[in-house]
Amino acid sequence: MARAPIPNIDIGQVYDLRYSDSEVHYEELGKLADFFGRNMPVHRHDRFFQVHYVKSGSVRVYLDEQLYHRQGPLFFLTPPTIPHAFVTENDADGHVLTVRQQLLWPLLAPEQGLAAGPDIGPVCVAFDQLDETSAGEVARLDDLFDLLREEFRGERPGRELALADLVRLIFVSLLRLSARSLKAQPMRREDLRLFQRFNQLIEQHYPEHWPLAAYAERIGVTEARLNDICRRVAGLPSKRLVHERLMQEARRLLLFSGSSVNEICYQLGFKDPAYFSRFFARNAGMAPGEYRQRRAGDKEEAWR
Repeated sequence: MARAPIPNIDIGQVYDLRYSDSEVHYEELGKLADFFGRNMPVHRHDRFFQVHYVKSGSVRVYLDEQLYHRQGPLFFLTPPTIPHAFVTENDADGHVLTVRQQLLWPLLAPEQGLAAGPDIGPVCVAFDQLDETSAGEVARLDDLFDLLREEFRGERPGRELALADLVRLIFVSLLRLSARSLKAQPMRREDLRLFQRFNQLIEQHYPEHWPLAAYAERIGVTEARLNDICRRVAGLPSKRLVHERLMQEARRLLLFSGSSVNEICYQLGFKDPAYFSRFFARNAGMAPGEYRQRRAGDKEEAWR
């Protein structure tokens, strides 16, 4: 059986349509997690670099078949097309920066001394592994991200120029610090392959509400082993991964479609709107209608 392709996520098309053609997109980690969920299955970003700067909380990161599990502050950098996945704690927060690759190519020339060439690999750097000589670079990185957030949310003259310059300065710091990338945790390649296959099947069948036994049978493992693999790789039970994919789609439909809550319920394969509302509230902490109203208010505020 041919493997399903790894999903490509374009932040501007999926999360924030105002920036669908932008060179730069910034968002707080917590706000992206509210939309996508705390578990992000394996995906990639064509033509975009992305950096997650986790300032607090724990994160499990899967970068191109390498697994890392660390406490923030840390950052992980994913170059274009590199498969990655991650799970963050509920209180984890920080910055997420997505940048079109052409903006960064000048930094990746070998003569700059920051990278050996444009084909750089993914890195994960925990700040508690850095020595005291890196303290100034870390402080500079914090200041730059604060400036980037302020500039991105404003509409001052020269905004695009300022964003481009700030992004380049941020990536200079990131590449300097990347010399101290963490060593990946030992992980069986077969477990990673099966975990990725499970996520692919979730993507194909989550509206059908398959029981976990059906996923396990399709993958060729027992339900207990599937759950064990998910806990080792993602730190989450297998059922939670299915539920989080349903929640991600529910959030997307509530924000970007004109469908009623009842219509969304049926689109997602639920048979009872009352049960769907309880399911959503249990996972989001509020009813679907309240979530839609709050996020609509957030978007109106952001547009001002």
